[in-house]
Amino acid sequence: MLNRSYQAGLIVPAIVALTVVLPQLVHASTTLRFHSGYAESRPEAQHLNDFADYVDELSEGELKIDIFHAGSLGLSEPDILRVLQRGNVDMALLYGEYYTRDAPALAAVYAQGAITDPKQHLEVLPTIREIYEEGYGEWGIQTIGGIVSPVFSVGLHCKEPINSLEQLETRAVRVWSSQLVDAFGRLGISAEVIPQNDMYMALQTGVVDCAYYLSTVAETVSLHEVTEYEAYLHPWAAVPAMFGVSQQTWEQLSDEHRQVLNKAGEYIWEKTRDTAVDPEREQVARARRESLGVTMLDDFSDKDVERFQEAAMDAWQRIAERAGEDGIRIYTTVTQHLQEIHD
Repeated sequence: MLNRSYQAGLIVPAIVALTVVLPQLVHASTTLRFHSGYAESRPEAQHLNDFADYVDELSEGELKIDIFHAGSLGLSEPDILRVLQRGNVDMALLYGEYYTRDAPALAAVYAQGAITDPKQHLEVLPTIREIYEEGYGEWGIQTIGGIVSPVFSVGLHCKEPINSLEQLETRAVRVWSSQLVDAFGRLGISAEVIPQNDMYMALQTGVVDCAYYLSTVAETVSLHEVTEYEAYLHPWAAVPAMFGVSQQTWEQLSDEHRQVLNKAGEYIWEKTRDTAVDPEREQVARARRESLGVTMLDDFSDKDVERFQEAAMDAWQRIAERAGEDGIRIYTTVTQHLQEIHD
Protein backbone atom coordinates (compact mmCIF):
# COMPACT_ATOMS: atom_id res chain seq x y z
CA MET A 1 0.00 0.00 0.00
CA LEU A 2 1.23 3.50 -0.91
CA ASN A 3 2.07 5.68 2.06
CA ARG A 4 0.20 8.95 2.53
CA SER A 5 3.14 11.18 1.70
CA TYR A 6 3.65 9.41 -1.62
CA GLN A 7 -0.08 9.69 -2.44
CA ALA A 8 0.05 13.39 -1.70
CA GLY A 9 3.03 13.70 -3.99
CA LEU A 10 0.94 12.27 -6.84
CA ILE A 11 -2.22 14.24 -6.14
CA VAL A 12 -0.71 17.72 -5.90
CA PRO A 13 0.90 17.69 -9.39
CA ALA A 14 -2.33 16.32 -10.81
CA ILE A 15 -4.32 19.18 -9.31
CA VAL A 16 -1.81 21.70 -10.64
CA ALA A 17 -2.05 20.17 -14.10
CA LEU A 18 -5.85 20.40 -14.06
CA THR A 19 -5.76 24.06 -13.09
CA VAL A 20 -3.69 24.70 -16.20
CA VAL A 21 -5.54 22.49 -18.65
CA LEU A 22 -9.15 23.13 -17.69
CA PRO A 23 -9.17 26.88 -18.52
CA GLN A 24 -7.61 26.08 -21.86
CA LEU A 25 -10.36 23.57 -22.59
CA VAL A 26 -13.08 25.98 -21.51
CA HIS A 27 -11.72 28.76 -23.75
CA ALA A 28 -10.76 26.59 -26.73
CA SER A 29 -11.59 28.42 -29.97
CA THR A 30 -12.70 27.35 -33.43
CA THR A 31 -10.78 28.80 -36.37
CA LEU A 32 -12.25 28.94 -39.89
CA ARG A 33 -10.05 29.32 -42.97
CA PHE A 34 -11.30 32.03 -45.35
CA HIS A 35 -10.08 32.20 -48.97
CA SER A 36 -9.90 35.53 -50.80
CA GLY A 37 -8.45 36.18 -54.22
CA TYR A 38 -8.01 39.89 -53.55
CA ALA A 39 -4.61 41.36 -52.71
CA GLU A 40 -4.20 42.89 -49.25
CA SER A 41 -3.74 46.33 -50.82
CA ARG A 42 -7.35 46.39 -52.03
CA PRO A 43 -10.13 47.97 -49.92
CA GLU A 44 -12.02 44.64 -49.91
CA ALA A 45 -9.17 43.10 -47.93
CA GLN A 46 -9.64 45.60 -45.11
CA HIS A 47 -13.36 44.81 -45.02
CA LEU A 48 -12.47 41.13 -44.65
CA ASN A 49 -10.11 41.94 -41.79
CA ASP A 50 -12.87 43.99 -40.16
CA PHE A 51 -15.22 41.02 -40.53
CA ALA A 52 -12.71 38.70 -38.84
CA ASP A 53 -12.16 41.19 -36.00
CA TYR A 54 -15.91 41.56 -35.43
CA VAL A 55 -16.43 37.79 -35.36
CA ASP A 56 -13.68 37.53 -32.75
CA GLU A 57 -15.30 40.31 -30.70
CA LEU A 58 -18.84 38.96 -30.89
CA SER A 59 -17.77 35.43 -29.98
CA GLU A 60 -15.43 36.63 -27.21
CA GLY A 61 -12.57 34.82 -28.89
CA GLU A 62 -14.36 31.49 -29.28
CA LEU A 63 -14.68 31.80 -33.08
CA LYS A 64 -11.86 33.09 -35.23
CA ILE A 65 -11.54 33.75 -38.96
CA ASP A 66 -8.15 33.26 -40.57
CA ILE A 67 -8.15 35.30 -43.79
CA PHE A 68 -5.89 34.03 -46.58
CA HIS A 69 -5.52 37.03 -48.90
CA ALA A 70 -4.35 36.99 -52.53
CA GLY A 71 -5.20 33.32 -53.03
CA SER A 72 -2.45 32.30 -50.59
CA LEU A 73 -4.15 28.95 -49.98
CA GLY A 74 -3.30 28.08 -53.57
CA LEU A 75 -6.92 27.82 -54.67
CA SER A 76 -8.08 28.75 -58.18
CA GLU A 77 -11.04 31.16 -58.42
CA PRO A 78 -12.95 29.10 -61.05
CA ASP A 79 -12.78 26.10 -58.67
CA ILE A 80 -14.12 27.79 -55.54
CA LEU A 81 -17.69 26.51 -55.79
CA ARG A 82 -16.41 22.93 -55.95
CA VAL A 83 -13.91 23.55 -53.17
CA LEU A 84 -16.61 24.85 -50.82
CA GLN A 85 -19.01 22.11 -51.83
CA ARG A 86 -16.44 19.48 -50.84
CA GLY A 87 -15.60 21.30 -47.63
CA ASN A 88 -11.93 21.72 -48.56
CA VAL A 89 -12.03 25.25 -47.17
CA ASP A 90 -14.43 26.71 -44.61
CA MET A 91 -15.22 30.07 -46.20
CA ALA A 92 -14.53 32.09 -49.33
CA LEU A 93 -15.20 35.46 -50.89
CA LEU A 94 -17.53 34.73 -53.82
CA TYR A 95 -17.59 36.75 -57.05
CA GLY A 96 -20.20 35.37 -59.43
CA GLU A 97 -18.51 36.31 -62.70
CA TYR A 98 -15.60 33.93 -61.99
CA TYR A 99 -17.76 30.79 -62.20
CA THR A 100 -18.76 30.68 -65.85
CA ARG A 101 -17.63 27.03 -66.11
CA ASP A 102 -19.64 25.61 -63.20
CA ALA A 103 -22.47 28.12 -62.82
CA PRO A 104 -22.77 30.17 -66.02
CA ALA A 105 -26.07 31.67 -64.91
CA LEU A 106 -24.24 33.52 -62.12
CA ALA A 107 -22.35 35.47 -64.77
CA ALA A 108 -25.68 36.72 -66.11
CA VAL A 109 -26.83 38.37 -62.89
CA TYR A 110 -25.51 41.87 -63.60
CA ALA A 111 -23.59 43.58 -66.39
CA GLN A 112 -22.09 46.89 -67.46
CA GLY A 113 -24.59 49.30 -68.97
CA ALA A 114 -27.33 48.08 -66.65
CA ILE A 115 -27.53 51.40 -64.81
CA THR A 116 -27.11 55.05 -65.82
CA ASP A 117 -27.46 56.53 -62.33
CA PRO A 118 -25.55 55.26 -59.26
CA LYS A 119 -28.67 55.30 -57.08
CA GLN A 120 -30.29 52.70 -59.35
CA HIS A 121 -27.67 50.24 -58.13
CA LEU A 122 -28.87 50.45 -54.53
CA GLU A 123 -32.46 49.84 -55.62
CA VAL A 124 -31.67 46.69 -57.59
CA LEU A 125 -29.13 45.37 -55.05
CA PRO A 126 -31.62 43.33 -52.93
CA THR A 127 -32.74 41.45 -56.05
CA ILE A 128 -29.14 40.73 -57.04
CA ARG A 129 -28.31 39.50 -53.55
CA GLU A 130 -31.32 37.18 -53.47
CA ILE A 131 -30.32 35.63 -56.80
CA TYR A 132 -26.75 35.01 -55.65
CA GLU A 133 -27.90 33.49 -52.36
CA GLU A 134 -30.16 31.09 -54.24
CA GLY A 135 -27.45 30.21 -56.76
CA TYR A 136 -24.77 29.55 -54.17
CA GLY A 137 -27.27 27.61 -52.06
CA GLU A 138 -27.60 25.10 -54.91
CA TRP A 139 -23.91 24.37 -54.39
CA GLY A 140 -24.33 23.74 -50.67
CA ILE A 141 -22.94 27.14 -49.76
CA GLN A 142 -24.43 29.26 -46.98
CA THR A 143 -24.14 33.01 -47.61
CA ILE A 144 -23.86 35.42 -44.68
CA GLY A 145 -23.68 38.91 -46.17
CA GLY A 146 -20.64 40.27 -47.95
CA ILE A 147 -19.08 43.35 -49.50
CA VAL A 148 -21.06 45.84 -51.59
CA SER A 149 -18.50 47.25 -54.00
CA PRO A 150 -18.40 51.04 -54.46
CA VAL A 151 -20.22 52.41 -57.51
CA PHE A 152 -17.24 54.02 -59.20
CA SER A 153 -17.36 56.14 -62.34
CA VAL A 154 -16.43 54.34 -65.56
CA GLY A 155 -14.73 56.33 -68.29
CA LEU A 156 -12.63 56.16 -71.42
CA HIS A 157 -8.98 56.96 -70.76
CA CYS A 158 -7.30 57.86 -74.03
CA LYS A 159 -4.08 59.24 -75.45
CA GLU A 160 -6.07 61.73 -77.55
CA PRO A 161 -9.16 63.84 -76.71
CA ILE A 162 -11.99 61.37 -77.31
CA ASN A 163 -15.47 61.64 -75.82
CA SER A 164 -17.82 60.17 -78.42
CA LEU A 165 -18.59 56.71 -79.76
CA GLU A 166 -17.98 57.96 -83.28
CA GLN A 167 -14.41 58.92 -82.41
CA LEU A 168 -13.85 55.49 -80.87
CA GLU A 169 -14.73 53.73 -84.14
CA THR A 170 -11.17 54.21 -85.39
CA ARG A 171 -9.52 53.32 -82.08
CA ALA A 172 -8.69 50.11 -80.22
CA VAL A 173 -10.14 49.93 -76.70
CA ARG A 174 -9.10 47.85 -73.71
CA VAL A 175 -12.01 46.29 -71.78
CA TRP A 176 -12.29 43.68 -69.00
CA SER A 177 -14.98 41.22 -70.15
CA SER A 178 -16.42 39.44 -73.16
CA GLN A 179 -19.71 41.26 -72.60
CA LEU A 180 -17.93 44.55 -73.22
CA VAL A 181 -16.15 43.20 -76.32
CA ASP A 182 -19.58 42.27 -77.69
CA ALA A 183 -21.17 45.59 -76.66
CA PHE A 184 -18.50 47.76 -78.28
CA GLY A 185 -18.42 45.48 -81.30
CA ARG A 186 -22.13 46.12 -81.87
CA LEU A 187 -21.22 49.80 -82.06
CA GLY A 188 -18.48 49.22 -84.64
CA ILE A 189 -15.71 49.69 -82.09
CA SER A 190 -12.76 47.30 -81.74
CA ALA A 191 -12.39 46.15 -78.13
CA GLU A 192 -10.05 43.60 -76.56
CA VAL A 193 -9.94 41.99 -73.12
CA ILE A 194 -6.58 42.85 -71.58
CA PRO A 195 -5.83 41.96 -67.93
CA GLN A 196 -5.34 44.89 -65.61
CA ASN A 197 -1.69 43.98 -65.03
CA ASP A 198 -1.00 44.25 -68.78
CA MET A 199 -3.08 47.36 -69.45
CA TYR A 200 -0.35 49.94 -68.79
CA MET A 201 2.06 48.30 -71.24
CA ALA A 202 -0.66 47.84 -73.85
CA LEU A 203 -1.35 51.59 -73.78
CA GLN A 204 2.30 52.53 -73.67
CA THR A 205 3.19 50.38 -76.69
CA GLY A 206 0.13 51.29 -78.75
CA VAL A 207 -1.60 47.91 -78.63
CA VAL A 208 -4.69 49.90 -77.64
CA ASP A 209 -5.47 53.61 -77.81
CA CYS A 210 -7.91 53.83 -74.92
CA ALA A 211 -8.79 51.99 -71.74
CA TYR A 212 -12.34 51.51 -70.53
CA TYR A 213 -11.68 51.57 -66.79
CA LEU A 214 -12.91 52.52 -63.31
CA SER A 215 -11.94 56.18 -63.35
CA THR A 216 -12.17 56.64 -59.59
CA VAL A 217 -9.25 54.28 -58.98
CA ALA A 218 -7.35 54.92 -62.25
CA GLU A 219 -4.52 56.54 -60.32
CA THR A 220 -3.76 53.26 -58.52
CA VAL A 221 -2.72 51.68 -61.84
CA SER A 222 -0.96 54.83 -63.09
CA LEU A 223 -3.25 55.40 -66.08
CA HIS A 224 -2.40 59.11 -65.95
CA GLU A 225 1.13 58.24 -67.06
CA VAL A 226 0.00 56.71 -70.36
CA THR A 227 -3.29 58.52 -71.08
CA GLU A 228 -3.80 62.29 -70.99
CA TYR A 229 -7.56 62.51 -71.52
CA GLU A 230 -10.62 61.13 -69.78
CA ALA A 231 -14.36 61.20 -70.48
CA TYR A 232 -17.10 59.81 -68.22
CA LEU A 233 -19.43 57.20 -69.73
CA HIS A 234 -21.55 55.57 -66.99
CA PRO A 235 -21.56 54.28 -63.37
CA TRP A 236 -20.08 50.87 -62.60
CA ALA A 237 -22.58 48.03 -62.26
CA ALA A 238 -20.65 46.66 -59.30
CA VAL A 239 -21.16 42.95 -58.60
CA PRO A 240 -21.15 42.37 -54.82
CA ALA A 241 -18.72 39.88 -53.28
CA MET A 242 -20.59 37.49 -51.00
CA PHE A 243 -19.26 35.68 -47.93
CA GLY A 244 -19.79 31.95 -48.49
CA VAL A 245 -19.58 29.18 -45.88
CA SER A 246 -19.25 25.49 -46.76
CA GLN A 247 -22.39 23.63 -45.71
CA GLN A 248 -20.22 21.02 -44.02
CA THR A 249 -18.61 23.71 -41.88
CA TRP A 250 -21.95 25.41 -41.24
CA GLU A 251 -23.52 22.23 -39.88
CA GLN A 252 -20.61 21.68 -37.49
CA LEU A 253 -20.95 25.12 -35.91
CA SER A 254 -23.05 25.83 -32.85
CA ASP A 255 -26.18 27.95 -33.16
CA GLU A 256 -24.36 30.72 -31.32
CA HIS A 257 -21.48 30.72 -33.77
CA ARG A 258 -23.85 30.72 -36.75
CA GLN A 259 -25.56 33.77 -35.27
CA VAL A 260 -22.17 35.46 -34.85
CA LEU A 261 -21.28 34.85 -38.51
CA ASN A 262 -24.66 36.09 -39.71
CA LYS A 263 -24.44 39.24 -37.59
CA ALA A 264 -20.86 40.03 -38.64
CA GLY A 265 -21.57 39.35 -42.32
CA GLU A 266 -24.65 41.56 -42.27
CA TYR A 267 -22.70 44.30 -40.52
CA ILE A 268 -20.11 44.41 -43.32
CA TRP A 269 -22.86 44.31 -45.97
CA GLU A 270 -24.71 47.28 -44.47
CA LYS A 271 -21.52 49.22 -43.82
CA THR A 272 -20.29 48.87 -47.41
CA ARG A 273 -23.76 49.42 -48.89
CA ASP A 274 -24.12 52.72 -47.05
CA THR A 275 -20.90 54.03 -48.61
CA ALA A 276 -21.26 52.46 -52.08
CA VAL A 277 -22.69 55.63 -53.64
CA ASP A 278 -20.63 58.67 -52.69
CA PRO A 279 -20.64 61.73 -55.03
CA GLU A 280 -18.06 63.48 -52.85
CA ARG A 281 -15.64 60.55 -53.24
CA GLU A 282 -16.03 60.74 -57.02
CA GLN A 283 -15.43 64.50 -57.07
CA VAL A 284 -12.31 64.23 -54.92
CA ALA A 285 -10.92 61.47 -57.13
CA ARG A 286 -11.67 63.49 -60.26
CA ALA A 287 -9.86 66.53 -58.86
CA ARG A 288 -6.93 64.35 -57.93
CA ARG A 289 -6.63 63.04 -61.51
CA GLU A 290 -6.75 66.59 -62.84
CA SER A 291 -3.91 67.52 -60.51
CA LEU A 292 -1.90 64.69 -62.06
CA GLY A 293 -2.26 66.28 -65.49
CA VAL A 294 -5.31 64.47 -66.86
CA THR A 295 -7.59 66.65 -69.00
CA MET A 296 -11.25 66.06 -68.17
CA LEU A 297 -13.37 66.22 -71.31
CA ASP A 298 -17.13 66.69 -71.46
CA ASP A 299 -19.03 63.50 -70.63
CA PHE A 300 -20.23 61.25 -73.44
CA SER A 301 -23.53 62.63 -74.73
CA ASP A 302 -26.89 61.29 -73.57
CA LYS A 303 -27.39 59.88 -77.06
CA ASP A 304 -24.09 57.99 -76.89
CA VAL A 305 -24.90 56.67 -73.43
CA GLU A 306 -28.26 55.43 -74.71
CA ARG A 307 -26.58 53.71 -77.67
CA PHE A 308 -23.97 52.09 -75.44
CA GLN A 309 -26.57 50.89 -72.94
CA GLU A 310 -28.69 49.33 -75.70
CA ALA A 311 -25.66 47.47 -77.07
CA ALA A 312 -24.57 46.41 -73.58
CA MET A 313 -28.02 45.06 -72.74
CA ASP A 314 -28.08 43.04 -75.97
CA ALA A 315 -24.66 41.60 -75.11
CA TRP A 316 -25.87 40.81 -71.59
CA GLN A 317 -28.89 38.98 -72.99
CA ARG A 318 -26.62 36.82 -75.16
CA ILE A 319 -24.66 35.79 -72.07
CA ALA A 320 -27.92 34.87 -70.37
CA GLU A 321 -29.11 32.82 -73.34
CA ARG A 322 -25.85 30.86 -73.44
CA ALA A 323 -26.34 30.06 -69.74
CA GLY A 324 -29.65 28.34 -70.49
CA GLU A 325 -32.99 28.58 -68.73
CA ASP A 326 -31.54 29.75 -65.42
CA GLY A 327 -29.59 32.49 -67.17
CA ILE A 328 -32.65 33.72 -69.04
CA ARG A 329 -34.74 33.65 -65.86
CA ILE A 330 -32.15 35.68 -63.96
CA TYR A 331 -31.70 38.16 -66.80
CA THR A 332 -35.45 38.66 -67.06
CA THR A 333 -35.86 39.13 -63.31
CA VAL A 334 -33.10 41.75 -63.01
CA THR A 335 -33.94 43.66 -66.19
CA GLN A 336 -37.62 43.84 -65.30
CA HIS A 337 -36.66 45.32 -61.93
CA LEU A 338 -34.34 47.78 -63.65
CA GLN A 339 -37.10 48.77 -66.03
CA GLU A 340 -39.39 49.50 -63.09
CA ILE A 341 -36.65 51.68 -61.59
CA HIS A 342 -36.13 53.56 -64.86
CA ASP A 343 -39.88 54.12 -65.23
